Amino acid sequence: MSELASESMNTGRPRAGAPSLRGAVDRALLEVSDLAVAFGGVRTVRGVSLTVAPGQTLAVVGESGSGKSLTSLAVMGLLPAQASVVEGEVRFDGRDLFDLSPDELRALRGEELAMIFQDPLSALNPSLTVGYQIAEMFRRRRGMSRSAGRVPGGAAQAAVGIPDAAQRAKDYPHEFSGGMRQRVMIAMALALEPRLLIADEPTTALDVTVQAQILRLLRERRRDGLAMIIISHDLGVVARTAQSVVVMYAGQAVESGTIGEVYSRPAHPYTLGLMAASPSARDGAREIRPIDGNPPDPTALPEGCAFHPRCPFARERCRTETPVLQVLPSGRASACHFAEEVLSA
Repeated sequence: MSELASESMNTGRPRAGAPSLRGAVDRALLEVSDLAVAFGGVRTVRGVSLTVAPGQTLAVVGESGSGKSLTSLAVMGLLPAQASVVEGEVRFDGRDLFDLSPDELRALRGEELAMIFQDPLSALNPSLTVGYQIAEMFRRRRGMSRSAGRVPGGAAQAAVGIPDAAQRAKDYPHEFSGGMRQRVMIAMALALEPRLLIADEPTTALDVTVQAQILRLLRERRRDGLAMIIISHDLGVVARTAQSVVVMYAGQAVESGTIGEVYSRPAHPYTLGLMAASPSARDGAREIRPIDGNPPDPTALPEGCAFHPRCPFARERCRTETPVLQVLPSGRASACHFAEEVLSA
């Protein structure tokens, strides 16, 4: 764990004194404040705040259903029809994205904001060749002809390790393997050199060799000033890619801090459980221990702390009083009544 840690739409306003990540630069590129998203009338994202600066990578981790992907889709303005933003603010380079028209927001996507989706087969158009889809971005956004757009499109494919890129550009998405489709999605996201990239499980379908290549490419883009949000279940990928992390549970941020701080000394029992359950984040000598129980149903959250039915530190206070995310003396933030005790565990 310590070795990995060393690698490293209605609007509202943020609460006064909302916790932020220590070490963030004064000028954040993306600021999300008190974001709440309802899905089918149920709040599945509740009061999430985060910041990302140019050249910084922020990881968002948590079990399936914790609200990670909905948070990212809300930032991009791509929520499904059943979901809507009910509270909060998202500012990109000082502009409130919820105040923009659909056309204005669409103009930002690709050029300024880009996203790697979790399911590339659903995100790609099955009736168009891969080469056409990438070249179309340059035709529409750079004014290139269709044939001229094939040149940077081919370079984008080659950069993510697609062999024989010129020939494969003539193939349709269903003719690619899952890993190759993921590479196509990454190529499309990076092609127009956006300022912010949101990557939702970007390396899930890739073998370890290609995964290392993609992570190296993302780190190179970060050194050029690209801001990134990485959403991943793989805590090893997070440790090698991000400088800071937000841990989500039941739609809320329960801990945030630098990778080194959070991985070496978690301040929330849920984070402690994630580390113990992850083969890629645990120390080699430690046994893998899954977290007891299951994440709560968002339509029937328990009173008090949402994690208390699964928490080995839970006491009566946890069953009746909901903790809020607070900055600890160490500088990171935790939503646990007994954070200092967890730090000592």
